[in-house]
Amino acid sequence: MELVESIGNEGRELWGDGKGPLLVAIAGGWGILLGTRMVYPVLLPYLRESFGLSLTVAGLLVTVLWLGSALGQLPGGILADRYSERAVMTAGTVVVAIALVAVVTAPTPLVLFAATALVGLGQSLYPIARITILSDIYPGRIGSALGVTMATGDLGQTVLPPIAGALAAAVAWQLGLGFIIPLLLLVGVVLWIVLPAQTPTASAVDSLSAESARYVIAELRRSNLLFVAFILFLYILIWQSFTGFYPTYLVEEKDLPSSVAGVLFSVFFAFGVVVKPLAGAAYDRIGMRKSLVAVLVGPVAGLASLPFIEGIWPLVAVTALVSTMLGSGAITQSFLSDAIPDEIQGTGLGAVRTTSATLGAAGPVLFGAIADRGYFDEGYLLLAGILVVVVLLTLRLPEHGSKD
Repeated sequence: MELVESIGNEGRELWGDGKGPLLVAIAGGWGILLGTRMVYPVLLPYLRESFGLSLTVAGLLVTVLWLGSALGQLPGGILADRYSERAVMTAGTVVVAIALVAVVTAPTPLVLFAATALVGLGQSLYPIARITILSDIYPGRIGSALGVTMATGDLGQTVLPPIAGALAAAVAWQLGLGFIIPLLLLVGVVLWIVLPAQTPTASAVDSLSAESARYVIAELRRSNLLFVAFILFLYILIWQSFTGFYPTYLVEEKDLPSSVAGVLFSVFFAFGVVVKPLAGAAYDRIGMRKSLVAVLVGPVAGLASLPFIEGIWPLVAVTALVSTMLGSGAITQSFLSDAIPDEIQGTGLGAVRTTSATLGAAGPVLFGAIADRGYFDEGYLLLAGILVVVVLLTLRLPEHGSKD
């Protein structure tokens, strides 16, 4: 009963005072964008066949997507600090919609890669503005608000990939991405209507100068922020490598039909719908260190056992075990939001996430190269080993971020 009452109180706090529609709009946009990104791994076998891509080149395509998603986060953060978060988030959804038109009409691999990069760049405008506006709407409850938003992202990643896979199998891979275009345009309209109009506010980063850069770097060196950024980089490397090739791995190494592999891939994100709000609330209550270790221990065992598992139900169990690592994003990003000063919050978050995600984007192409050489299983054992390092590093973190 206490748990039910606690969940009810949390829900009322998040929905009350007119905040609910804002949270729904922000979270809904994030769900569509993340679902779009996770359609790529499901369609990768079709793209390989249509464009004659090896596993390494297919991995490079995923890396381009993630790299684009990383590079725009710093500019997106600066724009969020200086201008309207509503405008930045709306622009991101519209850019992705336009880029998807180019993807589904791509005549050559070069155009496919360029359009995919634009998909990533459009997506990169959204996440920092999402965090900064949520921190304004929910001071003191950023963990819970961000957890719900990220869970909605997993809902999009649960629903859209199997639909895309079914459409690709029944009609063509182009339809597997094309059906998302009107959804993105609708999201852009909703964001523009629902989110409040904002006026530019004072920012400590009024110009892209060396002095501004020194100030931001000095602030980021405090409170273990660079250490957290390194942990975030390792996590992103693992997560992108795992998600980028998991459906392909299930098809080529576990002999599952592509439709079943797509559903199992969605199961991974379905568990995240539950894990992320719990992880965000755990951060608010017990802090960074304990909550982060709790969500990362299970995936170590899951990744290490994956090469030795056969059969659909054991694979479902391992997928569920690995999925708890999805909660780490709600924890680390809440810590960063708490720790970075308000006047550079967007810029600081953008700098940390751009650096971490840019370096982590190397994961899929490196993992694809390992798989191309016949070491698909060994690649997952390597990911388990890196995750052990992340858990050990986490043990030296403080419980909460501090702006002081």
